[in-house]
Amino acid sequence: MRIIAIVVALAVSVVGVALFARAIAGIAGVVRLGRPVAGRRSDAPAERWKHLLAESLGHTRMLQWTKIGIAHWFVFVGFGLLFFTLVTAYGQLFDPRFALPLIGHWVVYEWASEIISWVMIISILFLMIIRFLQRDKGRGSRFFGSRTWQAVYVELTILAIGLCIVVLRGLEYRLLDAETSAIHFPLTNFLFPAGIPEETLATAIVVVAALKIIVSMAWMITISLNLTMGVAWHRFTAWPNLWFKRESSGRPALGELQPIMVDGKPLDFEQIEDLDPEATPLGVGKVEDFTWKGLLDFTSCTECGRCQSQCPAWHTEKPLSPKLLIMDLREHAYAKAPYLQAAEAARENLPDELRNEAARPLVGPIQVTDGLAGVIDPDVLWSCTSCGACVQQCPVDIEHVDHIMDLRRHQVLLEEEFPAELNGLFKGLESKGNPWNQSPRKRMDWAKGLEFDVPVVGADVEDLTGVEYLFWVGCAGAYEDRAIKTTRAVAELLHRAGVSYAVLGNGETCTGDPARRAGNEFVFQQLALENAATLTEAKASKVVTTCAHCLNTLKNEYPQVGVELEVVHHSQLLNRLVRDGKLTPVAPPEGSVAGRTITYHDPCYLGRHNEIYEAPRELLEALPGSTVAEMPRNRQRSFCCGAGGARMWMEETLGTRINANRTDEAVATLAATNGQQKGAIATGCPFCRVMLTDGLAAKQADGTAPESVEVVDVAQLLLESVQRSEH
Repeated sequence: MRIIAIVVALAVSVVGVALFARAIAGIAGVVRLGRPVAGRRSDAPAERWKHLLAESLGHTRMLQWTKIGIAHWFVFVGFGLLFFTLVTAYGQLFDPRFALPLIGHWVVYEWASEIISWVMIISILFLMIIRFLQRDKGRGSRFFGSRTWQAVYVELTILAIGLCIVVLRGLEYRLLDAETSAIHFPLTNFLFPAGIPEETLATAIVVVAALKIIVSMAWMITISLNLTMGVAWHRFTAWPNLWFKRESSGRPALGELQPIMVDGKPLDFEQIEDLDPEATPLGVGKVEDFTWKGLLDFTSCTECGRCQSQCPAWHTEKPLSPKLLIMDLREHAYAKAPYLQAAEAARENLPDELRNEAARPLVGPIQVTDGLAGVIDPDVLWSCTSCGACVQQCPVDIEHVDHIMDLRRHQVLLEEEFPAELNGLFKGLESKGNPWNQSPRKRMDWAKGLEFDVPVVGADVEDLTGVEYLFWVGCAGAYEDRAIKTTRAVAELLHRAGVSYAVLGNGETCTGDPARRAGNEFVFQQLALENAATLTEAKASKVVTTCAHCLNTLKNEYPQVGVELEVVHHSQLLNRLVRDGKLTPVAPPEGSVAGRTITYHDPCYLGRHNEIYEAPRELLEALPGSTVAEMPRNRQRSFCCGAGGARMWMEETLGTRINANRTDEAVATLAATNGQQKGAIATGCPFCRVMLTDGLAAKQADGTAPESVEVVDVAQLLLESVQRSEH
């Protein structure tokens, strides 16, 4: 039996190692098909190593789900330990008493190996139970669409290896001198009774060691034959994927979008007429147009479904799942790779199946009667709100939003295939400089009727040299009725606090955020360059804005067009003014109904994209007489309002409405806190305010929300409280 076990183990090992080496070369070959990345992916190596170790060894992203994160950490550590126990197993094939050189029977190593092995077994059983309990939840399961057999196979492999380790340890204890070695086997010395013949123990060790090797090598063979088996391959590809993340600071790939790249450099739009669209892809029209980091992203997807569990589109029965999108792109990339790697002259001789895969449109209907089905359905592509929940949750740093926006760019700029509603958006931005298609001459109408003058650059002040802040009003703040209330409130609060500020007036135009998120990079560049010239001429350096989207674009994207600004959100500035005593909130009169319960909605572009969570909360907490109640989904896990990614200007015809889902949560939170008393849903973004107001109006119309609830900006609540000092 020993001979058979040894021969089988060694034979399987040879096959496993050979196939594994071939598989690594195959994955590297696919990743190399990608284009150069935007930006520097190897800058600040010390920082990159620090964040790699924090996210891998420290499991910082995994521990956002505490129990699962802890269990996964022990499985992760156990997998690392596997290498040493695997080496030991090979030695035990030939000498049942074998111990690792140098380490030998070092008590610290043996205690660690037993503790980790047992905890790994418990942890993998816990994770298997979690998966089992999700089996009947349909779309409600984060594992929906994941390939269950692959995950279960990996889990059973880990369980089998863990059990082999502890069984081997128990057998070793009986084979060695029990009286002197019991302390070295703290958690396995009870597994087998004394008195087993030494020859039997030796044979058992060889057989179990061989079994452990066979299980390990069978796993290696399986994943080598399945290059898209991300649930296994992420153990190797996650390391480079994390190291080459977009931001060396460790920040997720949120905030700014990367510019369109040509030969590894940002596209110069002044030379656009000279470009060959066939040779120079604008965005991503074919899978090989993705960058090598994009192809590495696809390879690294673990199919864990954390992104899917947080996606507002998926939660409201739309076809977009960030996980399934990445999986589909991965399957297509690896299926098409042999075609791309073949010499051009030889492609016509490839099998029809391979040539058909290569000919599939990257974006196109997936249910077709004639022709080839698309890889990504247009409804999937245009359901994204760019909220960033997927990116923030991903434990291996996949850049979902960047990939989706690159797909949109190609559809808009080259294919001219996009939702019809966006025609009005693009027209308004190009001709009027705002998405509402309003007259540019009406940008200052919001200030009419104020009891003080609002200084305008070029009219009241020559430039911003002697002014502390440029107040960037934004298109919503200038034209949208509900947002205008926020603009007027901020202007009055700054005036009361004695803050020196000015506005650009009719010289301001849209930052270009809606165009860029809709895929129209040309219009974004047009608007950004126009604003860049205006800001430079005005000598702007510090900006305050009420719009989370304007903040993100001015702060994170305008450096791409040569403008560096210090940009703050109005909640940050107002919170500082309250702390400094320049604005004093006053409690409502005793017995008054003016006090209210407030629940705060985190705007995606303020929270996840720019990590501004505390300032608006501190501001609300500073309002005397009010109670602040958190919604279940808050901060990093806040649910989207549905307006981002240019969705504000697209009809929501699929599934249920995202804003209705969020409004339900807000109203339920207020009801659980104060019953039917006066309540407010507060936010810090005009887009969110529009969406939540519409959602609340619908609920009030059907009687499922009390009339006493309203949606307001944090600035309005502060102004309301400050104005009480006058009475």
